Amino acid sequence: MKLELQGMTKRFGPVVANDDISLVVEPGQIHALLGENGAGKSTLMNLLYGLYQPDEGRILLDGVEQKFSGPDDAMDAGIGMVHQHFMLVPVFSVAENVVLGNEPSTRWGSLDLATARERVQEISARFGFDIDPDAIIEDLPVGIQQRVEIVKALAREARVLILDEPTAVLTPQETDELMEIMRQLAAEGTSIVFITHKLREVKAVADVVTVIRGGKVIDSVSPESSVGELASLMVGREVDLTVNKSAPQLGDVVLEVRDLVVVDDRQQKVIDGISLDVRAGEVLCLAGVEGNGQTAFAETLLGLRQVTSGSIILGGQDITDDSVRDVLEAGVGYIPEDRKKDGLVGDFTLEENFMTDGSFSRPWTKGLSIDFASRHDTSTGLIERFDIRTPSSTTLAKKLSGGNQQKVVVARELTRDLKLFIAAQPTRGVDVGSIEFIHEQIIATRDRGIPVVIISTELDEVYGLADRIAVMYRGRIVAIVPPTTTREQMGQMMAGILPEGIAA
Repeated sequence: MKLELQGMTKRFGPVVANDDISLVVEPGQIHALLGENGAGKSTLMNLLYGLYQPDEGRILLDGVEQKFSGPDDAMDAGIGMVHQHFMLVPVFSVAENVVLGNEPSTRWGSLDLATARERVQEISARFGFDIDPDAIIEDLPVGIQQRVEIVKALAREARVLILDEPTAVLTPQETDELMEIMRQLAAEGTSIVFITHKLREVKAVADVVTVIRGGKVIDSVSPESSVGELASLMVGREVDLTVNKSAPQLGDVVLEVRDLVVVDDRQQKVIDGISLDVRAGEVLCLAGVEGNGQTAFAETLLGLRQVTSGSIILGGQDITDDSVRDVLEAGVGYIPEDRKKDGLVGDFTLEENFMTDGSFSRPWTKGLSIDFASRHDTSTGLIERFDIRTPSSTTLAKKLSGGNQQKVVVARELTRDLKLFIAAQPTRGVDVGSIEFIHEQIIATRDRGIPVVIISTELDEVYGLADRIAVMYRGRIVAIVPPTTTREQMGQMMAGILPEGIAA
């Protein structure tokens, strides 16, 4: 099926999320939609899938204009979508999820599960998915759940398939398997729109690449374009995607974690017996599929989670049961993975956000009062040093772009007197140019002798920054390995398998 989008425009108040976007996806073509988070990719696909209504523009399938009032209309027309966050009911079986909303019934009006099972088995056999139709979704690995989403779309006879950031929660092996599935679907005539910000994946699987920036189509190019060329199209200038660093100059052990156990509200272990050391002058990256305890570990180090058992020693000081304020004053800097929720106060000015970690000391306060002159001068200096694009230091944080918001958090944390720096997803949702700058700041921090702990689900980032990599799976560290470890080995460890020749 041929898909055409003509002049698609979508506004949210004064914000133009999609601005006169046109593109064509030919039958059997994998068309990558490349752009940074916030570029307008997902909004465009939500228009195509009927979740939003366009303010202007047309959708054509095989030359016939379509009007979608909701996803049901889009699915009936042959469009299926696999969302970044799966739309599955965890306690239902595979078969029940696949037919949900389009349930086959027996002659007596009850759910015809036998027909549902046969449909799942038929599609699974056709593409080699090996999915048990009676398996419960919450018991399945993430990669299999994604296949269920694809089966769900194909069961509705989708001839155009939208994949929205489909590799965000997959291991490298699962990503490779998805790429092969995409090629097979395309070979059978399915048109695929592949939304991503990962240049490596675009080059591996796409037939055509359309780059979106600021809600507009910048260009449609061949995947043979270099990574540098694609990155330049994404951000509008040349960028260096290589993390330049020298060998680490290791010092003493600064962070000692021993037999750490942490449970959640349901008394389930989210950290299950972790022990590790981090030395001055090194970057230790925690890698793994999202949701395997990396975030919980960072939050525990900061004092946001209560330790069930074990210990955390920072520079010889036991901080296991310290409050967040005590941990910060002990010299821990922290970039949370959600800057808007946990890193910034959107309705505060930049000056007010800069001082949130150090509001009890110079240069922000003098005695019991805020030193407004010193705060202004210090903030202005940080804005210049960290290249924060803002009208002034009194601009509200929520008015800045995502990349500049992240720079505010980085500037605040890295200009304190640190013993340890922790960064969770430090470049999530920022443009390639800001990624380059943040990586430089992380390596400069390491080179000042400060130990750095990075939590990242982006393998390219892990390989670029790490001096050592700790791979986590279900709250445990599978192994701690050098960045020379292959992607295949990393993928096995991210699935909980220890490759031959690697010690736990």
